[in-house]
Amino acid sequence: MFPSPESHPPPARTAYSQRTVRRALTILERQLRKPGAAFTSASATRDWLRLQLAREEREVFMALFLDNQNRLIAHETLFTGTISHTEVYPREVVKAALKHNAASIIIAHNHPSGLAEPSNADRHITARLKQALDLMDVRLPDHLVIGGMDIVSFAERGWL
Repeated sequence: MFPSPESHPPPARTAYSQRTVRRALTILERQLRKPGAAFTSASATRDWLRLQLAREEREVFMALFLDNQNRLIAHETLFTGTISHTEVYPREVVKAALKHNAASIIIAHNHPSGLAEPSNADRHITARLKQALDLMDVRLPDHLVIGGMDIVSFAERGWL
């Protein structure tokens, strides 16, 4: 008989591990903000997003706002939802992109279940966001779904 998951709760994040994660995020973000450092490397973007979103207990929808050279201007959590759903409003995403004067945005959200496979709802909202952003001449190069340590890229799947 295997012990139930309740008998072995996940280890609590110690103050030391929280500081370590914060330092790693700071280093990655600094790298991504360096002049000339662009989001052309998916690995840096994935590492940064994985650290940001993998441990969230609720769905979080985030946008990375990029300039014409794909350099990070800003990042922002636009929506936070429940353990299984986040309501995303295209109007608010477009407003945020225009506020940051972004040439393009990469969107990302997590699946607290740990399964990174995008749902039909994820695919539908991505199509709506692409249409809305296209009207404003803002590119949408990718939508990344983070589930635990796994990440699914809409661009890599040919969905964008």
